[in-house]
Amino acid sequence: MLFTFPRTLLAATLALSFVMPAHSAEPHKQIQADAEQYKAQALKLLERLVNIDSGSGYEPGLTQVRDIAVDELKQLGFSIELVPDQAANNSHVVATLKGTGKARILLMAHMDTVFKEGSAAERPFHIKDGRAYGPGVMDDKGGIVAGIYALKVLKNQGFKDYAQITFLLDASEETGSEAASELIRKTAKGHDVTLNLEPGRPADGLVVWRKGSATAVVEVKGKAAHAGVAPELGRNAAMEAAHQILQLGKLGDEDKKTTINFTVLKSGDRTNVIPDQATAKADVRAALPEEFDRIEKDLARVSANKLIPETEVKTSLQRGLPPMPQTAESDKLVAMAQGIYGELGRKLTIEGSGGAADASLSAGVGTPTLDGFGIVGGNIHTAEEYAEVESVVPRVYLLSRMIMELSKR
Repeated sequence: MLFTFPRTLLAATLALSFVMPAHSAEPHKQIQADAEQYKAQALKLLERLVNIDSGSGYEPGLTQVRDIAVDELKQLGFSIELVPDQAANNSHVVATLKGTGKARILLMAHMDTVFKEGSAAERPFHIKDGRAYGPGVMDDKGGIVAGIYALKVLKNQGFKDYAQITFLLDASEETGSEAASELIRKTAKGHDVTLNLEPGRPADGLVVWRKGSATAVVEVKGKAAHAGVAPELGRNAAMEAAHQILQLGKLGDEDKKTTINFTVLKSGDRTNVIPDQATAKADVRAALPEEFDRIEKDLARVSANKLIPETEVKTSLQRGLPPMPQTAESDKLVAMAQGIYGELGRKLTIEGSGGAADASLSAGVGTPTLDGFGIVGGNIHTAEEYAEVESVVPRVYLLSRMIMELSKR
């Protein structure tokens, strides 16, 4: 059972830190020294994780990554709960560590990547010109490493001024699952604050808001016919789907940061047959939750305008993660993080993201949430994905000190 304590504690702490300097401009020498001491070890752990294929749903690799992370957390004194998820083809990890204070702090990262089996062998971990490369190096294996080593730093200091630290490792963040979403919501409700360990942005940034995600589905039913002998007897579902893509693709709203991009089109399997079925899918992103309602209605309304007579067109919107809005509480977390980074003579950029993430689920249940505490990197979800080697120490320092400051009464 999760420890319960009123969120007023965190609200008071954040309010105080927002109006008064929470710490001096000088770095915490012991935390800084430990973070620097652990740099080589952190990179070695990152190498181990990156060289394991753990694409969403790939059970052997996800299990390997999970077991490594669990072993590290057990050594830090965490108790481990594995939460099976058939959709993820693996188990999520909920690791808990009890302290002597009152703050309940949730750390989140994910074990799955977008890369297929064989990617690690094709592009193994390597460092070139100050950047580490390999599948999932910054999204989100760098986040797992940052979390583990920040906790090692705190253990070295004998720091226990929190009621509980929970480290939740999602096995299906890239694809999502109902079980994972429910687990995150339930867990976040029992905490005062969430720090999500998605990668730090290329300009050394944190993420203060995120768009929500959905998938627009267009299904077209036509009539088959011989494409050469009697095409006029058919009703071309592919042509109608193409028409729908062109008109429905205009439903975004630049001013409201709403986008709709068709990315998948399937129709027919023989060139000499007029296709009687077609399906098109679009990625939909919105910063405002009401935009998903608007898109859903407009899909149905606009799709009534058909190009091919006697075809049937059906639209639907499959909703994914909700938006993570910027709030007064997240702004106070930003102020705290900026003060800590200032101890190192550094400044964070504060950004939004079109990418959806687990942080949206935490924020959605009212838990103050800030994202982007992983290792800094770029070219996310591509073969050129990288992590900045020199960001390891400052990011471990930042996360360690955030936990310390959030733990203050």
